[in-house]
Amino acid sequence: MKRSFLFIVKAYQLIISPMLRPSCRYHPTCSNYAIEAINKKPLFEALYLVLIRVLKCNPLFGGGEDPVR
Repeated sequence: MKRSFLFIVKAYQLIISPMLRPSCRYHPTCSNYAIEAINKKPLFEALYLVLIRVLKCNPLFGGGEDPVR
């Protein structure tokens, strides 16, 4: 199951991300954060962390360094 989500994120990085202007407020980028979270955490915890991270990627939050913990 993790492989499926990793495939989706990597496909996004290869196909969709190059067409968008760089705009991620965080380091690592949200897609790299997703890959790291999926590799380090149980799947549902990783998906929760990624969802929270993507929701925080807006002008109301300052951005900056936000590693997977």
